[in-house]
Amino acid sequence: MPVPLVDVVLPCLNEEQALPWVLSRLPAGYRAIVVDNGSTDNSAEVAVAAGAMVVHEPRRGFGSAAHAGLLAATAPIVAFCDADASMNPADLAPLVELVSSGSADLALGRRRPTVAKAWPAHARIANRALARMMRRATGIPLHDLGPMRAANREALLSLDLQDRRSGYPLEMVLKASAAKWTVVEIDTPYSPRIGRSKVTGTIRGTVIAIKDMSSLLRESGR
Repeated sequence: MPVPLVDVVLPCLNEEQALPWVLSRLPAGYRAIVVDNGSTDNSAEVAVAAGAMVVHEPRRGFGSAAHAGLLAATAPIVAFCDADASMNPADLAPLVELVSSGSADLALGRRRPTVAKAWPAHARIANRALARMMRRATGIPLHDLGPMRAANREALLSLDLQDRRSGYPLEMVLKASAAKWTVVEIDTPYSPRIGRSKVTGTIRGTVIAIKDMSSLLRESGR
């Protein structure tokens, strides 16, 4: 079996309805790594049937799932994307191109809602506040802590990411900044997800994410 050009890590918790749409839209040469984070539905079976590699990570948390996928990856470039159909994996291609061309060490997708209901107001406001803190901490003109991103696998592993909850994406940016990486952000369409949100779609989930990320910023001394 040929080594994939890009491994796409898809943290997954009860996404059996969304996975067929998501997995059918990966660009050629991209391999899906679906990380089942304790689903109680048929997410894992749906992913296998669609030809994805499935990794089981019983420890709950976005960071736990994302990092398990990174450790399982073998492609030179690793990308991350939500498995809920809010983002189209085909839109990873411009991010991957930035990394493969050397224009970016870490490429991030700035979520741009296609309709108002795609991004709840409370989550949008929280993201804006956290992005402001992230800009102050890093000096990088970023506007989003979104899940769509791409980087070289070996470089990501060298960051030694430790957060296993909602702070994982922020820790990646903070450590990339400390390592003097070139971080680039481009616009990415963001649509209503399929199914129930576990994090930013709920006020409780958003509050937990804010606490995790605020704690990470304090611990980093920034």
